[in-house]
Amino acid sequence: MHPQHTEPRAAHPPTLVLIPTAVEQQHLALQPDFGKDAIYELCGFGPVAAAASTAHLLAQHKPNRVVLLGIAGTLYPRGLPIATAAVFPSVTLDGVGVGTSSDFISATDLGFHHSKASATDHADPLGQLPLETPASTAAGHLVTCCAASASPDEAKQRRERFPEAVAEDMEGFGVALACRIAGIRVTIVRGISNEVGNRDRELWQISDALAAAWAIGRDLINRPNWST
Repeated sequence: MHPQHTEPRAAHPPTLVLIPTAVEQQHLALQPDFGKDAIYELCGFGPVAAAASTAHLLAQHKPNRVVLLGIAGTLYPRGLPIATAAVFPSVTLDGVGVGTSSDFISATDLGFHHSKASATDHADPLGQLPLETPASTAAGHLVTCCAASASPDEAKQRRERFPEAVAEDMEGFGVALACRIAGIRVTIVRGISNEVGNRDRELWQISDALAAAWAIGRDLINRPNWST
């Protein structure tokens, strides 16, 4: 993968915008002002590629803050409908541990705190990483998975394991962990393209979801101070 980037043109704190895939980037490129006022890079598909690429890109660009921008599936379509977008107060990881399906035991439950950035870092006992929430559209928690839910039954199991989560993605935790290790602020903006467990791509609304995500992302890029 040979990601492309655009150098920042505004006198804002250097912002690195990460996009998981070229498909998402192609949809976002149709949005007004996309590619301006920040550094834009692909971070790759899935938590491992995203974590490794983010660590490399943080060292390369030395940004003050990071925005992860892309699509996700909603676990609760009534509360977080398709074609909307949100930021999230925290992200956790599902799929690393022992067993599968209903027999799965997470790394956290096994006593392995994969969210710890160092030996002195006090990880959340639930394995959650806090995120910046500088937008008024903060939703519930985000769960990053190694494999997306393939059926309503798998979606139900994920909701049971993470009752506070409202959406599922595949890169958020990896990006957040790399930023935590580097001491860089990170926010995750996800447009809701589909309901978790529904793999019928004909029903997905990727363009509308990314347009909604960009409306939030553009505001964050243009906001010099995320705390106000």
